[in-house]
Amino acid sequence: MQRIYLDHNATTPPLPAVAERMMVVLRDAFGNPSSVHHFGQQAKALIDEARTEVANLIGAEPSEVLFTGGGTEADNIAIRGAAEALEAAGRRHLVASAIEHEAVLNTLKALAKRGWRTTLLPVDRSGIVSPAALREGLADDTAVVSVMHANNEIGTIQPIAELARLAHERGALFHTDAVQSAGKIAIDVRTLGVDMLSMSAHKFYGPKGIGALWVRRGVRVMPILTGGRQERGRRAGTENVAGIVGMGVAARSASGKMGDEDRRLSALRDRLETGILRSVPGTAVNGSTEARVPNTTNISFDRIEAESLLIALDLQGVAVSTGSACSSGTLEPSHVLKAMGFNAHRTQNSIRFSLGAANTEAEIDRVIAVLPGIVEKLRSLTRAPARA
Repeated sequence: MQRIYLDHNATTPPLPAVAERMMVVLRDAFGNPSSVHHFGQQAKALIDEARTEVANLIGAEPSEVLFTGGGTEADNIAIRGAAEALEAAGRRHLVASAIEHEAVLNTLKALAKRGWRTTLLPVDRSGIVSPAALREGLADDTAVVSVMHANNEIGTIQPIAELARLAHERGALFHTDAVQSAGKIAIDVRTLGVDMLSMSAHKFYGPKGIGALWVRRGVRVMPILTGGRQERGRRAGTENVAGIVGMGVAARSASGKMGDEDRRLSALRDRLETGILRSVPGTAVNGSTEARVPNTTNISFDRIEAESLLIALDLQGVAVSTGSACSSGTLEPSHVLKAMGFNAHRTQNSIRFSLGAANTEAEIDRVIAVLPGIVEKLRSLTRAPARA
């Protein structure tokens, strides 16, 4: 059976160049980067090289890039670290959008238990945070505002530069989770005007277990791990040299392919989206169709549970994702679609298609060809009378 992978927002396959370079590093550059001898300095030089590549991807200075264990840790260091650094100044209010990743939402919940006030900003029907909503949500004691650059479920891109400007006017720091945008679209941290930005290597064809947090020079963040002085004292623990090198290779590749790949993926996504909407009745796109990353579309299928459709597609060799989290066998509604104001059914009938480097027109056409029959069969089952 031909397998078609359309779940690149969940993870991407490492580039061959990434895997090959990591194998060389694991074998030949095993030294501890904190050691002063040849083996340690060899490893340190590789980290410095990768730090430059990651910085170049987002228009930053290498010294501002902090390597982490992934996007979740980067989010935690940004929010917890900055909040604790500002606590002594009396700033104990945190703001985020209602459609953030759980890495941000659950961090706010944890800090709320410790006494911080939190505000979740509403979004409109396209999944956008309005500047007016942020302006209303800010307070004189706001410490950190965290609004993701691109949403993981619907791909919507937020007006980060304007939101950051508003936060700064009230003296707050601004963090953006760019896990779903870094490596996909051009990013310049100076143009965005943010203070901190999170990334994850495995979202742009690097390895899992490695990410980065960009921290603008002059911004103070308290470490959330206690230990050694690695990463300028902001992230203790011996560095994952091979993972960091792999992230550097992936960042360099993304920088070189950005424009052409954006256009190719946009065309494929539009081909898929148009084909589904035309051939399957009762479908609708969720989120903005203008301000979004080029590889993502989220589509609702009326009178179908997303989990059933996901399984049926997988049986046909097509890997996609729902916009909902499956926990202990219970399909939870998408908190993103719920925040956008959709009814209970629509928060559970949506499929995310996220395309990547290996996808072709032929694959897209096959998905468009098999989907109508799958949907019709599932809908017919819901129409069938129950047996006595």
